[in-house]
Amino acid sequence: MLWTVIHILDILLWLLLAASTLYILFFALVSVLWEKRVNDITQFLTGQKLAMREKEYFRYLVLYPAYNEDRVIVPAVRTFLGQYYPYEAFHVTVISDHMQPETNQTLAALPITLLQPVFEKSSKAKAMQYTMEHIKEDYDYVVIMDADNVVNSDFLAQLNDSCAHGYRAIQCHRCAKNKNNDIAVLDGVSEEINNTIFRKAHNRVGLSSALIGSGMCIDFKWFRENVFQLSTAGEDRELEALLLKDRVFIKYEPDIHVFDEKVSNKDNFQKQRLRWMTAQIQSLFSLLPYIPKAVMTLNLDFIDKTIQQALIPRSMLVVAAFGMAIVMTVFSLIFSLTWYVKWWCLFLAICIALYIATPRQLRSHSVFGKLLSLPKLVWKMVMNLLKIDRKNTDFIHTQHG
Repeated sequence: MLWTVIHILDILLWLLLAASTLYILFFALVSVLWEKRVNDITQFLTGQKLAMREKEYFRYLVLYPAYNEDRVIVPAVRTFLGQYYPYEAFHVTVISDHMQPETNQTLAALPITLLQPVFEKSSKAKAMQYTMEHIKEDYDYVVIMDADNVVNSDFLAQLNDSCAHGYRAIQCHRCAKNKNNDIAVLDGVSEEINNTIFRKAHNRVGLSSALIGSGMCIDFKWFRENVFQLSTAGEDRELEALLLKDRVFIKYEPDIHVFDEKVSNKDNFQKQRLRWMTAQIQSLFSLLPYIPKAVMTLNLDFIDKTIQQALIPRSMLVVAAFGMAIVMTVFSLIFSLTWYVKWWCLFLAICIALYIATPRQLRSHSVFGKLLSLPKLVWKMVMNLLKIDRKNTDFIHTQHG
């Protein structure tokens, strides 16, 4: 009886990890084997017909929500102002929250709009809502950045070309601007794997890209009408859910880069992952009630997004599969069993998926050598499981600079 119970638990745990593994392996393979472009099948899956708009200079409102970001906000804004794009066709707005008077004074001297709200509890969602209450002018699109994000001088020109194809929501390619230690490098690699699996590969099969939180471009009218529905610190996941409910397709643009500062110490890593894990759990519970309607209306994007929120984080998946493979190998050798085979197969499948999803330029011995830091980071994430409160909407700030 005891052996039966242990075996059942062993199989159930394997199936739980295998489900997440199969998902990332499928999309990793899609990224290299499936060449069909998004425009060919998007209309069938979303019910949308993407029409090429007349070539023009669309007007962009660029938002920089900045909470206690005195170290990075001024250089980021100054860089963006150097766009090779008609000056009258874009405007930068900084939402300064808890920043120093000297920083605000420097920002006020720039040709931007500086908003200085006072929130009892700060969040990026509140900053964007405050902006929509105070910006009276109309635009075609809103572009949302993080305070540390910098872009190339042709960023808006490239974005404008994409908008001309009729897309109402676009996620740009966010990539690392710093590689100063092992944690920053692994964080950068993790984001590129996300770009491959949840953005590039999804678009390849006609599904919407995932949003990241910055480098996002969204139809201004839609954004103004929906931004006030945001209520948590996972505003990007909420925006994504709202877009998919309205069947607004999210296009990923791999060649439009947004350079983002990666976390470079363990405390900031833990804070960032706690925010992400909390947002993931909150998102899952908020999406589940709408699944029956999504199934009946064949809203595949929404169904896929809900599945994403139930996935086990990849780093935890790797460590858990490897750990169970070792444990079950020892267990099986002692009791002459073969239970360990499926665990080694699972671990191999995860490694193959992550290797395929890692861009070629990052597949180097120096990068993979930094995996020695992974167990400590995973332990930080496991500790976060004890801190998750899905009802908590407080913003967890990660310091930059």
